[in-house]
Amino acid sequence: MNIFSINWLAVVVGVVLSMMSGGLWYNPKTFFPAWWKGIGKGDETPGGGKNMGLVWGLTILTSVFQVVGLAVILNVVAKAFGGVNIATGALTGSLVWLFIIAPTNLTNKLFAGFPFKVWFIEAGNHLLNFVLFGALLGLWR
Repeated sequence: MNIFSINWLAVVVGVVLSMMSGGLWYNPKTFFPAWWKGIGKGDETPGGGKNMGLVWGLTILTSVFQVVGLAVILNVVAKAFGGVNIATGALTGSLVWLFIIAPTNLTNKLFAGFPFKVWFIEAGNHLLNFVLFGALLGLWR
């Protein structure tokens, strides 16, 4: 596979979509309060005392890796099946989530002792992102 066969503009847009969906998903009016309570933070102030520049930088970097990784998978799918479109892109993103992301995330939550609610919230955000990434990459080839 040629690294130049990746649509880098779509990768950037995917990262922006990831940040936007995360901002909406973990908004104080959506899932943030339940998630924050579920991870046992309760009364703590989010980000208190942490290097938020590092947190955001690594969050963006991991999003880049996720979009690029799905782009590589979609290039293989396109070669194997003669093409990719918005539907097959979204389906591939959801399958990557189902078989790789969700089980890995669940294992981490189980061993950390978090309630299933935390996993549902986090896994739901990952599902949304991978479907968006796949649809975007499938549409914008």
